[in-house]
Amino acid sequence: MEASKAIITTCVPVAILVLLWAWKVVSWLWLRPKKLERLLRQQGLQGNPYRLLTGDSTEMFNMHMQAKSKPMDLSHDILPRASSFVNHIVNKYGKSTFIWLGPVPRIILTDPVLIKEIMNKVYDYPKPHSNPLIRLLATGLAVYEGEKWAKHRRIINPAFNIEKLKIMLATFYESFSYMVDKWEKTLSSDGSCEMDVWPFLQNATRDVISRTAFGSSYEEGKRIFELLKEQAELAMNALLKVYIPGYRFLPTGANRTMNKNHRDVRTSLKDIINKRVEAMKAGEAPKDDLLGILLEANHKEIQEHGNKDDGMTSDDVIEECKLFYFAGQETTSVLLVWTMVLLSMYPDWQKRAREEVFQVFGNQKPEFDGLNHLKIVTMILYEVLRLYPPILLLARTAVRDMKLGHLTIPGGVQVSIPVGLIHRDCELWGDDAEEFKPERFSEGVLKATKGRASFFPFGWGPRICIGQNFAMLEVKMALSMILQRFWFELSPAYVHAPTFVLTLKPQYGAHIILHKL
Repeated sequence: MEASKAIITTCVPVAILVLLWAWKVVSWLWLRPKKLERLLRQQGLQGNPYRLLTGDSTEMFNMHMQAKSKPMDLSHDILPRASSFVNHIVNKYGKSTFIWLGPVPRIILTDPVLIKEIMNKVYDYPKPHSNPLIRLLATGLAVYEGEKWAKHRRIINPAFNIEKLKIMLATFYESFSYMVDKWEKTLSSDGSCEMDVWPFLQNATRDVISRTAFGSSYEEGKRIFELLKEQAELAMNALLKVYIPGYRFLPTGANRTMNKNHRDVRTSLKDIINKRVEAMKAGEAPKDDLLGILLEANHKEIQEHGNKDDGMTSDDVIEECKLFYFAGQETTSVLLVWTMVLLSMYPDWQKRAREEVFQVFGNQKPEFDGLNHLKIVTMILYEVLRLYPPILLLARTAVRDMKLGHLTIPGGVQVSIPVGLIHRDCELWGDDAEEFKPERFSEGVLKATKGRASFFPFGWGPRICIGQNFAMLEVKMALSMILQRFWFELSPAYVHAPTFVLTLKPQYGAHIILHKL
């Protein structure tokens, strides 16, 4: 009898726990998604019916892989290839739609008024909790929320002020001089050569971020870049699949590789940071690179508040450095490569840009004030960013039930801003939205967008990319130096295949014929 009571006493709580766990799983996988689906449809939103566990993820992955399998015609209608599923779902259901990321619905928003409200309310609409595997690529300022984000933004901000950027200009020039010198040495006797410029642009922008962030060269940080490139590809694959809690602990091949890469990158960065900290302790003045400025600003933050917790931890600094390495070269390299491709397609605009560069600089080294007064070059870069934005989607999550215009967004539901679609919306940009027309930016972004939230290659609102001025200045320097030495055209070998792997890249490179001026 006593044994039976003991068994009952043990088994009943276990049974209750099992039932509670089962209820939570059923609620997560079915009851809550179906309830949210009803709420969204009642508000006039359309989308695919919810599929148990996978949602739209399987179809999304299959469409992405199918789109990647073949190139496209030489046009700017890139979304069926680069953002295939979102493009498909909007064509199928219209602009008032939603998709399923596993059991979580994500509303597609294209109304500039609603977008502006979301992007400005950073605490009501934070970024979604990312797949833990994605965080192995990089976290830092781009991922943090709330007070931690505000603190990091405040500490990092001094690294990107105008005076610091002026100092970094010499580094930009040095890195791109090495690149164009290499191109000149490759020219044949007739003064021309055919090459894939994409790896050269990647290496040059990596060299820039290595020198401006850490005072070293690309060759010294080469291993870090290689690891981060592999991480980005693995992260993209993870992003297209449903994440099941606990999956990251399974010893799959991809998981093992991502964890090993994560450890290796952290070890390399920790060594770089520790050497710099020791040098500063020994009395060496902090360098004017991003790491030196970051460590100095962090030290001041701690001193001013008298509390170590008010600054960044060593792990925080490592993650910000990892973000410097990854994001610092991704945006600039993809903007540069698409600019060269489009100027090859539109030789009249290439000629106008070159004439402006020679008018401002002649054959002299480009300098800060001149770069900021390149009107035609700036118009071209904005138009490239409109048609080929580095990021095609921005996502946010409602922290609680939120009223947004005519919609009620249930807490936990995500909203997605399809940058690529909005940048091509004929209602916002006119019937020529698919055409390359830099003149639309002749009077600046505000005039081109009519003050609406319809152009955000670097984000929008308080969370706008902290490095946008850095990126634009670097690209203007590179483009000016290229235009001073070469004219260029697309090679017959060029294959137009924009593909999205965390940023919008040319899948098969950018084969261009360079001609010496």
